[in-house]
Amino acid sequence: MDDLNEKAARNRRIRHAIAIVVLVVLFLLFIFPFILVVINVFKTKADINSNPLALIGEHGFTLKNFPEAMKKMNFWRSFGNSMVITVSSTILTILLASMTSYVIVRNKWKVCGALFGLMIASMVIPFQVLMIPLVSLYGGVLGVLNHRITLIFMHVGFSLSMATFMFHGAIHTNVPMALEEAATIDGCTRWQTYWRIVFPLLKPTVATVAIIDAMAFWNDYLLPSLVLARKELYTIPIATQVFYGTYSTDIGLVMAALLLAMLPILLLYMFLQRYIVEGVTSGAVK
Repeated sequence: MDDLNEKAARNRRIRHAIAIVVLVVLFLLFIFPFILVVINVFKTKADINSNPLALIGEHGFTLKNFPEAMKKMNFWRSFGNSMVITVSSTILTILLASMTSYVIVRNKWKVCGALFGLMIASMVIPFQVLMIPLVSLYGGVLGVLNHRITLIFMHVGFSLSMATFMFHGAIHTNVPMALEEAATIDGCTRWQTYWRIVFPLLKPTVATVAIIDAMAFWNDYLLPSLVLARKELYTIPIATQVFYGTYSTDIGLVMAALLLAMLPILLLYMFLQRYIVEGVTSGAVK
């Protein structure tokens, strides 16, 4: 009997070791592109082309890629555009989605159920199906392209369904009616109950929606490239295209620009990552 238990324990340890090895290999494969960017951003173009896997190039360590990239892509102007669009779109998405979800959950109207069903159905429609009619309508008919507010409006519209779905589950599962009834007895209006009782309880979901949508808005290239045609309105992903030439590309400048572009969203993720798992599972059925 002891031999069987010892054999079973040894098999569990072996399976555990194999699982760890597989996870480490997958992690290294996943993070390898990022490591490659960090390694090559401090090399000259010649060193990158000759040996991109070397830790230090033949010409040594250099920081010239960063100021050159920032100057060529007009980094601070593009950074400001990306920041305004990302922050505004994320805040509007959180506010509108949370309030919409609260109304849908707390009211049993048929129109609420129909609206929620339409929002869920819209999540399966790919953006590529809509982009040509969207640009034709807003550009050719309404003439409102080349404005940051137009891009913010589109970002909010495309992200609202998913955010509403997440807030709907969180409110339905984690916000008991007893708290709202107690607030009503104490004299709170419906508006005060939402902001003082309901919304503070949605902090994990707010953090999750914020990081998911902020990453999507910050890194988006296709929609801004369709909406923003003037250089002074370019976001960072569009501005990086200045490094790609017809016959040659300065890889060092490209990697410097990519590293500068990913740092803000990476810091945001590190700040909010402890809420991610809690926020994703907060709407699960218990």
